[in-house]
Amino acid sequence: MKHNVNISKRQEEILSFVEQKKFASVSEIDVHLDKKGFRIAKVTVKRDLRNLIENQFLLTRGAGRSLVYVISPQFNLKKNIDTNEYFSISQDKRDALSGFNLEIFKVLENVMFTEEEQKKLNDLHQEFLSNFNKIDSKTILKKEFERILIEFSWKSSQIEGNTYSLLDTEALLKEKKAAKGKTKEEAQMILNHKIAFDFILQKKTFLKNISLAKIEKIHSMMIYNLGIQKNLRKIPVGIIGTNYKPLDNQYQIKEAILKIVQLINKKKDFFEKSFLILLLLSYTQAFEDGNKRTARMISNGILLSFGSTPISYRAVDEVEYKKATILFYEQNNLSYFKEIFIKQYEFAVKNYFR
Repeated sequence: MKHNVNISKRQEEILSFVEQKKFASVSEIDVHLDKKGFRIAKVTVKRDLRNLIENQFLLTRGAGRSLVYVISPQFNLKKNIDTNEYFSISQDKRDALSGFNLEIFKVLENVMFTEEEQKKLNDLHQEFLSNFNKIDSKTILKKEFERILIEFSWKSSQIEGNTYSLLDTEALLKEKKAAKGKTKEEAQMILNHKIAFDFILQKKTFLKNISLAKIEKIHSMMIYNLGIQKNLRKIPVGIIGTNYKPLDNQYQIKEAILKIVQLINKKKDFFEKSFLILLLLSYTQAFEDGNKRTARMISNGILLSFGSTPISYRAVDEVEYKKATILFYEQNNLSYFKEIFIKQYEFAVKNYFR
């Protein structure tokens, strides 16, 4: 079990024990550690417990002799999960959340990235700015944005089951040449990426602050001419590969979107804004269809609004992307999704505007 801050093997054992037991007293933890070969004074155990509380991994319940320690939502949010092991269990047998966690917004008020992750993202952003500012040719800049658009439109559509190849996508977007044997809907899905991407490129500060109206505007571009209803859905939806059921009440959906807007506009770091909109719009599934495509587009729009590079997701495996999304649906755990986001941002910096 790996964690985002430095903790000892003994503290890892405490977390594992409390997680398995659901709650435990200091005496129970002391006895367990002794059985595991950690023969230490109870005062040391208490010091470990204080450290884990400070790191938001544990919470206390009760007082005095009734005081017990429980796993905190922050720990569940950020702990590393073995995805191969997790997804080796069928969706009907996984110990998973089945519905929308209304407390998730409170949990996500904390900083999402560790100091190390934040430094990496900031360093990459500075590397991008250095490379970008050296390019004095408008033609080259236009070609690079076009390259990102093509690769982003291809991969984002592929994640949704679109069968266009990268070369097919390039021919469609540059020459308006539809691929043989593909449906009109597949071509339109890709073309809609261009409509929305061109819009956010022209209005680069549009998504510096978000709103329900702005989310609906981008969504309407992403579903143009696909026979999908605009605005917030009024009917329940199911998701392939998971038993998680999003909210099915239109008033609750609207309330959830407004909380997303409030949470993201309060965040000062644009990487957190971009990451959280990507995660939470997918989680809420506020629209009849096109939710994840809209989330990726708005996430990129936020990066552009703050003068950074958009992400093409060209190097992501679409199955792994879906696993990371489902892991958040079922466990409210963002560790794998965060790993993908950081790696794909790094790929963008290392491969575009060089």
